[in-house]
Amino acid sequence: MKFSFREKKDLIYAGLMISLAFAILLSGGYMVLLSLNSTFLFSFGIAFITAGVGFLLHELMHKYVAQRYGLFAEFKAFYGMLWLALLFSLFGFIVAAPGAVFIHGLLTKERNGKISLAGPLTNIFLAGIFLIAFIFVSKEGLLGEIFRFGWMINALLGAFNMIPAMPFDGAKILAWNKIVYGITTAVAVLLFFLIYFV
Repeated sequence: MKFSFREKKDLIYAGLMISLAFAILLSGGYMVLLSLNSTFLFSFGIAFITAGVGFLLHELMHKYVAQRYGLFAEFKAFYGMLWLALLFSLFGFIVAAPGAVFIHGLLTKERNGKISLAGPLTNIFLAGIFLIAFIFVSKEGLLGEIFRFGWMINALLGAFNMIPAMPFDGAKILAWNKIVYGITTAVAVLLFFLIYFV
């Protein structure tokens, strides 16, 4: 894959800001401002290898598939929305639209659907990996927390992006193939709700 300097900067910035927002959320919201210590650094590490990596791989897979079709694809961060996500995390929740991959070229409905599908499928795959690790490697301690959070947040990212309205991936996948849309959404939602039973 080819990256412009600005794109590299935007990917790094968005990944770090999303990780920071989730780290604040994990640390108790605005209370973290009263006690910036090693515990927060642990939270940031957990947030980065689960939410941050999940977000970055989601966007990179959109770009990868688009470039495989010979299309121009570049990620651009939404700086205002990233700061808004950081602000919301202080109050115990996150609403994030950190950025998007902008694509130019001959974009058919099928191509658009497959490019859009690559992102949620990546999160579903990551959620599955974290779930398997949670079940077979460790349910206890720090590792258990990392695996559980990675499973939960990637399943949520996969399901959230399947919302069938623009600008979400789900709208473009649904327009291309209703069966693929239904199966992908069902798997993402099932993975998320399994959290309450495993």
